[in-house]
Amino acid sequence: MIDLRLLREDPDRARASQRARGEDVALVDSLLSADERRRSSGVRFDELRAEQKALGKLIPKAAGDEKAELLKRASQLAADVKAADAERDAADTETQELLLQLGNLVHPDVPVGGEEDFVTLETHGAIRDFAAEGFAPKDHLELGQLLGAIDVERAAKVSGSRFYFLTGVGALLELALVNAAIAQATAAGFTPMLTPALVRPQSMAGTGFLGQAAQDVYHLDKDDLYLVGTSEVPLAAYHMDEIIDAERLPLRYAGFSPCFRREAGSHGKDTRGIFRVHQFDKVEMFSYVAPEESQEEHRRLLEWEKQWLTSLELPFRVIDVASGDLGSSAARKFDCEAWIPTQGKYRELTSTSDCTEYQSRRLQIRVRDGKQVKPLATLNGTLCAVPRTIVAILENHQQADGSVRVPEVLRPYLGGRKVLEPVAK
Repeated sequence: MIDLRLLREDPDRARASQRARGEDVALVDSLLSADERRRSSGVRFDELRAEQKALGKLIPKAAGDEKAELLKRASQLAADVKAADAERDAADTETQELLLQLGNLVHPDVPVGGEEDFVTLETHGAIRDFAAEGFAPKDHLELGQLLGAIDVERAAKVSGSRFYFLTGVGALLELALVNAAIAQATAAGFTPMLTPALVRPQSMAGTGFLGQAAQDVYHLDKDDLYLVGTSEVPLAAYHMDEIIDAERLPLRYAGFSPCFRREAGSHGKDTRGIFRVHQFDKVEMFSYVAPEESQEEHRRLLEWEKQWLTSLELPFRVIDVASGDLGSSAARKFDCEAWIPTQGKYRELTSTSDCTEYQSRRLQIRVRDGKQVKPLATLNGTLCAVPRTIVAILENHQQADGSVRVPEVLRPYLGGRKVLEPVAK
C-alpha cells in the first residue's frame, strides 16, 4: 500500500498513476473521503472521551440537582462515545479496504499504455539464421520428444492440460539450470532459500497477489492456504512484522520453489508444449533495501538477469514494461525476453520489479536507522523460470539432427555433456 500522507499531499500523482494503469481514478477520491472521515471521527472520539473523563471527575464532587444533571450528561456522553467509536472503526476499515485496492505509484519514467506499449531498452546476442544453415528449426516439444526429455501426453492423462513430465535429460537439464542459477546468485551474495509453497492469506495479500492477480491463484478452502505463484510471496513475508536494523541491509535471498498458476484468461494461448503451464519450478531473487536504494538495486537485479541469460548464450532483449502491464505491486518492471525461433518473436523469460515501500507497508516490515523507524523497499527478480528457459535453450541451441548443444555454463552440472542426443526418431 502507499503512504496515506503522500496521498493527501499529492493526490494528483495517485490519480495519474491509476489512469496510467488503466484502473479506476475515482478510487483515489473515495479513499481520500474515507480517510477524512477516519481522521475527523477520530478527533470527535478523542474530544468526547476527554469530556467524559473530565465529567467523571466532577460527578463525585457534585450533589443534588447538579449531580443529577451531570449524570444525565454522562449517560448521553457514553452513548456519543460509543457511536463515535463505531464511526471511527467503520471509517478506518473502509480506508484500509480502499487502500489495499490501490496499486503502487507508477514510476514517472514508465511508458504509459498496455501490454504492447513497452519500450525496448537493449538487445543482446545474434538471432540464428536457420535457413542459411540449411534446416528448419523444430519447436521445443518436438525436440523434447526426440531427446526423451518432455512428456505432455502422459501428464495430460495424469493431471490435465498445461502439465508436463520432464524425463531423462529433461529432468537433468532442470537440475542443471537450478544449480547453475543458485551458484550465480550465491556468488553475487544472495542467501539461497528453499521456501514454503503454501502460505497464509496475510502473506499473499501483503505481497499484492489477492488483488488483480487473485483469479490466477490456487486456494485450498479447507485449510485457508494459498499455493504460491512465485517464491516472491514467502520471501517477502519472511520478515513480516519485523524491524530490521539498517546495518543489515541490503538483505538478498535467492528462493527456489515450485510455482502454481491457474493461467486464467490464457485460453488458447501457448497451448502447445511447456511455455505456459500450471506448475513449474523457479529461482527467484529478492532484495530488501533502504527506500533510497531501490532504483539502483533494480538495475543490479536486471544486470544479474542479463548475466544469466548471456551465460546461457541466448539472444534476448530488455524491455521497460508499460504501466498497464505492471501488476499492482510494481512501480516499475523490466522484462528480459528471449528469442524463440519457431515463434519468430521474443518471449518473456525473466522479470524484475521495484515494489518500493508498497509490500513492506502491507507486511509491516520496517528498518531502524538510528532513532528513525520507517518502511523499507522490496524488489524481486526472476533468475530462472525453468520450463521457459528449457524452451529457449532447446530451440536456440538445436542442431540439424535434432540434438541440442549444451551451453558451457551448464556442462559441469550435466556430467560434462556438450550435446544432448536424440533417443527417439
